[in-house]
Amino acid sequence: MIARRWHGRVPSAKASEYLQLMANVGLPDYSSTSGNRGAWCLFRCDNGIAHFEMFTLWDDFCAIRRFAGEDINKAKYYDFDADFLLELEPDVVHFEVVEG
Repeated sequence: MIARRWHGRVPSAKASEYLQLMANVGLPDYSSTSGNRGAWCLFRCDNGIAHFEMFTLWDDFCAIRRFAGEDINKAKYYDFDADFLLELEPDVVHFEVVEG
């Protein structure tokens, strides 16, 4: 199993609207992809900035490709992201998962 983590920063004033978009668009997009084992949106506010982490679990790298495209290390963005994010971080991080 592979874990994928994406990070983005949003001004705190826009955090609740962005969280709603992640709940209504992002999470369903992840979850509807074959091979996805779960998707979570984590967030916290710190000094006027809301940090978002999209944490997902996948069967394998082929499943991630179905979601993200051929270059699985590049972040996938939605049309609305540029209106909220302070920057479009180019990359995501992957981890191999050891189940206990």
